[in-house]
Amino acid sequence: MALKDFSVLVSVIMIVVMMVIPFPPLLLDFLIMLNISLAITIILVAMNTKEALQFSIFPSLLLLTTLFRLGLNVSTTRSILTNKTGGEVIETFGSFVVGGSVVIGFLVFLILVIIQFIVITKGSERVAEVAARFTLDAMPGKQMSIDADLNAGMISDKDARERRRKIEQEADFYGAMDGASKFVKGDAIAGIVITVINIIGGLIIGIVVHKMPVGEAASTFTLLSIGDGLVSQIPALLISTATGIVVTRAASDGNLGTDITGQIFAYPKLLYIVAAVVGLIGVATPISPMLTFPIAGIIAFAGYQMQRNLEQAEEHAETAAGEEEAEELKSPESVTGLLTIDPIEFEFGYGLIPLADKNQGGDLLDRVIMIRRQLAIELGIVVPVIRIRDNIQLQPDEYVIKIKGNRVAGGEIHLDQYMAMSAGIEDETIRGIETIEPAFGLPALWVNEEMKDRAELSGYTIVDPPSVVSTHLTEVIKNHAHELLTRQEVKSLIDNIKETAPAVVEELIPNLMTLGEVQKVLMRLLKEKVSIRNLGVILETLADYSPKAKDPDLLAEYARQALSRQITSQYINPGESLKVLTAGASVEKLMAESIQHTEHGNYLSLDPETSQKIYQMVLDQVNRLQQSGIQPVLLTSPAIRMYLRQFLERYMPDLPVLSYNELEPDVEVQSVGVVNVT
Repeated sequence: MALKDFSVLVSVIMIVVMMVIPFPPLLLDFLIMLNISLAITIILVAMNTKEALQFSIFPSLLLLTTLFRLGLNVSTTRSILTNKTGGEVIETFGSFVVGGSVVIGFLVFLILVIIQFIVITKGSERVAEVAARFTLDAMPGKQMSIDADLNAGMISDKDARERRRKIEQEADFYGAMDGASKFVKGDAIAGIVITVINIIGGLIIGIVVHKMPVGEAASTFTLLSIGDGLVSQIPALLISTATGIVVTRAASDGNLGTDITGQIFAYPKLLYIVAAVVGLIGVATPISPMLTFPIAGIIAFAGYQMQRNLEQAEEHAETAAGEEEAEELKSPESVTGLLTIDPIEFEFGYGLIPLADKNQGGDLLDRVIMIRRQLAIELGIVVPVIRIRDNIQLQPDEYVIKIKGNRVAGGEIHLDQYMAMSAGIEDETIRGIETIEPAFGLPALWVNEEMKDRAELSGYTIVDPPSVVSTHLTEVIKNHAHELLTRQEVKSLIDNIKETAPAVVEELIPNLMTLGEVQKVLMRLLKEKVSIRNLGVILETLADYSPKAKDPDLLAEYARQALSRQITSQYINPGESLKVLTAGASVEKLMAESIQHTEHGNYLSLDPETSQKIYQMVLDQVNRLQQSGIQPVLLTSPAIRMYLRQFLERYMPDLPVLSYNELEPDVEVQSVGVVNVT
């Protein structure tokens, strides 16, 4: 055990011993002066802390100092009543400090107790109680703010953990202060009771035991009791004041002295008004100008000096800022920083600032957090931090979404209106601004609050502006997820799966496949919106087939077949049949015959006329099914699925193309159309 830990334990034990074993007056004098020194130290530390958590031990220290004072009270009371003395310090406070007057001493003691009990202790107790309640109530909001800053890239994961830990410590601290302040209140009450007991008990013992005259007994024991009370109450008053300072400290960058001088004297021109008022008091009242004019002069001179210092500081700050900016422009780092491109950017015009401003009710940052969590579950990837910023070059109600610095989507939002989309039956009485729903390209209307209620009654789907934006952002990220999956992201995913399945990772990488080759397979899966969350199955499949095949497209097909249960559940609910378009025999034969095999891979080679025929047939069938309310799925054989998908993705990127091997055997498949070429 360390020496400092041992000394604290011994000190606590000595407090208990002090209550039981009589101490000589000399030792009591030492302990009383130690108590006063400790109280002065505590209040000075409280004044110099920048925030409450820098003095986090204060609640426990408050309890120990209170226990120490009470133990000291017991020892001094025993000494006074037994030996008619409490030591040199108590006698000094009883005679010299209060002038030897019982009445003056009692009044001074009573004033100190009233100040401590009614003013400082009661106020500190209330502030601690309210601070504890408000700190607990504010915890969820602070946690969300940290998540928003982390999501926006303003802080790192380490900073977020430190801020969360600080919030927890603040809640614990103010909760402890709420309870510890009750000890200060009890200590003030105990001080009054102990002093009264000393006076009455001393008077009785002086007359009965020591055979002293009534006047002498009253004078002796009353002065000693009051001296003992003053010796106890002065440190208690200091520590109570320290309690108030700690619990009332707001967040700042300086200690109490710096804050007082910096904030009270932050407006030097106001000191001129103060000086004028003080001078006017000397002229308009019987108070002598000889008293008020020097004070007014000192205040006016202080205001002049502070105003001059502030102006010089502002000039120096402007000069330093200009020099720093010039140096930054000259440095090579300033150019290098411009090369960094954010993976995902969301920019908006100034009219959409309320979307992201929490003070105006915006919850976009919170929605972005939920989007990242949702996509982690749906796609199995960690979406990079989404950079959110305003852009004055955009129209006020316009927003754009960028992937790796390039615009991929955008839209226009009316914050004071709602987007209304019909379920297929238009109501001509619904009036609004015609628009296109940005995420899925559906026709819609922007309607006001009054028209919104009518649209809901007519069966329209009503969406508020923040939901429109978040839905669009989610769909854009889904469509471009494969572009966001870098080698570094793949390494992070593999490192994560390695903790639970190290064998397959060690077998596959780097012996059979490189990190880049695994990345290409995963990118092909994400491009067709196949989740890679079940990464263990994908890696197992790659480990099985990579010794035989090196083509990423072919390996992705094997991975799709291994994920058949997942793919099946993606397009069909349990107990329902899957309605599909089927690639006819003519299309399959034509595709199979057009596959060209080269040493660099396989590709589809179709003449333009045949390509146009196949595309037109697929488009006609898809439009027919969509008009019937059926979301089409194209089903084909495993041999040509990959090539048919590559052929159609440029024209119909959202059309799912599945092979028979990607469906579970127990799924009921219902063909609602056949694609053939005549």
